[in-house]
Amino acid sequence: MVSASGKCYNTPHMKECLMLAAIGVASVLSGIGPASWAVWFTEMFWAWGLVAILLLTCRWFRFSTAAYTFFFVWCILQIIGAHWTFECVPMQWLTGPLGLERNPFDRIAHCVVGWFAFPFAELYWRKGYARGKIAAAFFAVMTTVAMAGLWEIVEWLYAVIDGGDAGAAFLGSQGDEWDAQKDILCDTLGAVCSAAVFLLSGGRTSKETGSADASLAEIAPSVEKA
Repeated sequence: MVSASGKCYNTPHMKECLMLAAIGVASVLSGIGPASWAVWFTEMFWAWGLVAILLLTCRWFRFSTAAYTFFFVWCILQIIGAHWTFECVPMQWLTGPLGLERNPFDRIAHCVVGWFAFPFAELYWRKGYARGKIAAAFFAVMTTVAMAGLWEIVEWLYAVIDGGDAGAAFLGSQGDEWDAQKDILCDTLGAVCSAAVFLLSGGRTSKETGSADASLAEIAPSVEKA
């Protein structure tokens, strides 16, 4: 789609291309001596699966740069976790000062998964699937939480089917019997925060126009427009 000014919204912009290139470079580096090849292939499948979905659907719907940035951050964390496994990512710089016994990388990644509520809300709003931005934000949070629950089931099934160290590493519970519930809580908190950012967004996003060139720098409370 091309606007009256001649700007094409359905082709990747430079920022998105740089993000894609960064994901490619990070993937190559991640594949150098990973802790577990089984875990690496599994985690990379999900990271590049998301990239493939975004590339295949960009002609139908192009997210804002802010939304793509949220996806990008999750992909990078996923790729890092693929190299070390989520429970073994070096986090001594954080666990030491905070006195944490458990590696928090997995929890951080789940909070970032919650950021998907922003692009979901953007999709529901601009496509007219929700009547109003508040409704779009609400259903985006619900979608993200449901997705988080399904992901916990996927992790559990993989661990059961594998039955070995790779399955335990992919599950990443670190001995916590309430790990799944805590992960979903982190997903929910991230979703609520990103939905709030969507509602306060000052970016230019309008229904069905494809006009979604909002950047992170444009996200600000509407009171600043006064």
